[in-house]
Amino acid sequence: MPAARRVLVMTAAVVALGLAVLLSLAVGARALAPSAVLDALLHGGDSAAADVVRSLRLPRTLVGLMVGAGLALAGAALQGITRNPIADPGVLGVSQGAAVGVVLAIAFAGVHTLTGYVWFAFVGAGIASVVVYAIASSGRGGATPVKLALGGAAVNALLVSVTSAVLTTRASALDEFRFWQVGSLAGRDAELVGQVWPFLLPGALLVLSVARGLDALALGDDVARGLGHRVATVRVVAGLGATVLTGVGVAAAGPLAFVGLAVPHLARALVGQAHRWVLPLSALLGPTMLLVSDTVGRVLFPPAEVPAGVMTALIGVPFLVFLVRGRAVPA
Repeated sequence: MPAARRVLVMTAAVVALGLAVLLSLAVGARALAPSAVLDALLHGGDSAAADVVRSLRLPRTLVGLMVGAGLALAGAALQGITRNPIADPGVLGVSQGAAVGVVLAIAFAGVHTLTGYVWFAFVGAGIASVVVYAIASSGRGGATPVKLALGGAAVNALLVSVTSAVLTTRASALDEFRFWQVGSLAGRDAELVGQVWPFLLPGALLVLSVARGLDALALGDDVARGLGHRVATVRVVAGLGATVLTGVGVAAAGPLAFVGLAVPHLARALVGQAHRWVLPLSALLGPTMLLVSDTVGRVLFPPAEVPAGVMTALIGVPFLVFLVRGRAVPA
């Protein structure tokens, strides 16, 4: 694919993300003119509109930017590691591990705030991914794509059972957990923004650093070794980065569906298979999809909001059907 076309696609993605950010700041229960949004951001002010933008919509938009980019990058990395086109950030048990962390925090630790959930969810996600990788690494051949997928399925099933057991014995935690589990950007504040970005940045750098190694893995482990890549190192670095990105993303906004699955496929359709292009484009398209979904959810059935997790699924399901019908997924 010509480099000029890829640059054009990246430029268009940046413009689309900018528009999505502006919509997220301007649209809601009270619509604001773009000029009012820019005035609130650039010149401050103490008007009601400026207060809404700075205290409510700006933190929500920043969390959407970071979570969308993180989940899309993680999805692209995990699809590369496992050579599985339908892999998503939940394939290594990360999302369900985060869910167990939140359930335990609510039921036994007395944590009832989003900023408190983050730490428990992140620890749960990390432990789950380590267990999956340890299972896949045992025996002959090491952590092959098939063993990673099977290990992830087994750990996911176990963690779902743990979550269900806790919720059935601690019914008081069910409503609170359900609010987190549906996936949403509502109620996210500036404190949460400060907790997310220190994990997002190193996670993104880890994934981006092995872009060429992921390209080699697509050719098979033997070919990748022949090209001079350390297969195990590439998988560990990319898997660690994806775990960090997924853990903090799911912790901050809940298990948002289809961002990590659909966005990497769209990026490949636009710029080809090279991960040095797919990964940055995914980081632009992910937050665009998430912010647009969140904005549409705010205005679909006013004054109520449809959570972003519901909207991303509604957008992602038709895409997945199109993917299957187009035979883009190998048999």
